[in-house]
Amino acid sequence: MSTIYKHEMKLLYKTFLIWTLAVGGMCFVCILLFNSMKEEMEGMAESFSQMGAFADAFGMSQLSIATLAGFYSTEVGTVHSLGASMFAAIISMVMLSKEEDGHTSEFLFTLPVARGKVITSKLMAVITNVVLFNVITVGAYALGIVILGEDIDFDRFLLYHGMQLLMHLEIAGICFGLSAFMKKNKLGLGLGLVMIFYAYDLMARVIPDLTDYKLISPFSYANAADIFSTGEVEAPALVLGMIVMVVSVIVAYVRYGKRDLAA
Repeated sequence: MSTIYKHEMKLLYKTFLIWTLAVGGMCFVCILLFNSMKEEMEGMAESFSQMGAFADAFGMSQLSIATLAGFYSTEVGTVHSLGASMFAAIISMVMLSKEEDGHTSEFLFTLPVARGKVITSKLMAVITNVVLFNVITVGAYALGIVILGEDIDFDRFLLYHGMQLLMHLEIAGICFGLSAFMKKNKLGLGLGLVMIFYAYDLMARVIPDLTDYKLISPFSYANAADIFSTGEVEAPALVLGMIVMVVSVIVAYVRYGKRDLAA
């Protein structure tokens, strides 16, 4: 089991490094640019806050982008949320399907290792990468804020990123479950799912008929503007998200454990 886990970690190393540096580096630079953009944003903040549906969708009606919390929510939060979600989807969407797609299942499953242990090893590799991604990037953001010398509510900062981690794990769990049904790698499906969830969350914030159903999207309980402005989390959406994550993982074990795998 540990051998398979280590092997998967080695295979994911380059992907992990590229996405961590790209997302973390981009957000880190954005944070450092805040002071140089602050004066210009003070003049635009009121205009942005009055842009109706656009302002509601991106949280500019809740927080001023001329403040670090508002800037962090609308700029850094968006990049981190989408980037990390895509990373989680990419690594988990192919985790089980790649054995058939790469014609390695015949070798792997002739080894004296139970199929359930193989699934567990792969799942642990996904979880490890998602957690490490968040720890490293959030550490970089915190460092950027300290260097910047601006005040921000670190309790809400940590709450937001805690919810982001849970959201990324939920997306990883959903894609991991879908991977158990696939014979070919479907990276596009994983990325498309992230974009659908994100787009639905934006629409649910501006279309009254969808407001009561926005909890369907994982982005609903990990929204930066909501958390930085209220310090609270959408509890029903969070509970639903964790249930979906657990069910998706269970489905992966049941489905993949009974499948006849092509060589």
